[in-house]
Amino acid sequence: MDLYRQVILDHYKHPHNFGHLPHATHTAESYNATCGDKITMEIRLKKGNKKGSAYIDDIRFHGEGCAISQAAASLLTELVKEKHVDAVMKLGGDDVVALLGTPLTPSRVKCATLPLEVIHKAIQSK
Repeated sequence: MDLYRQVILDHYKHPHNFGHLPHATHTAESYNATCGDKITMEIRLKKGNKKGSAYIDDIRFHGEGCAISQAAASLLTELVKEKHVDAVMKLGGDDVVALLGTPLTPSRVKCATLPLEVIHKAIQSK
């Protein structure tokens, strides 16, 4: 088994930032009908030093799904924590695939990008 598959399995079995976030300011969820992944993101945004800037103070996710979606959610929550919203909104599917570090089939790309879509949706929810 290669290193990247081990990382994916580790994040699937022991996800980081899994659970509910008390006092979340933004929440969103989505469902991938192709393989049954369901993810909810709870985010607490705080205002930054500059006018109009905000950053992710804390983030948690919960739900269920395949190893790819759960590992991507775990890795993404680690990546975006304490990042400015503008930088997070610029992240795309290629960034998620690169974070996972292994080539994905087209059907698995949707699994990998679902958590990012939910983060974007949560940030835009208010």
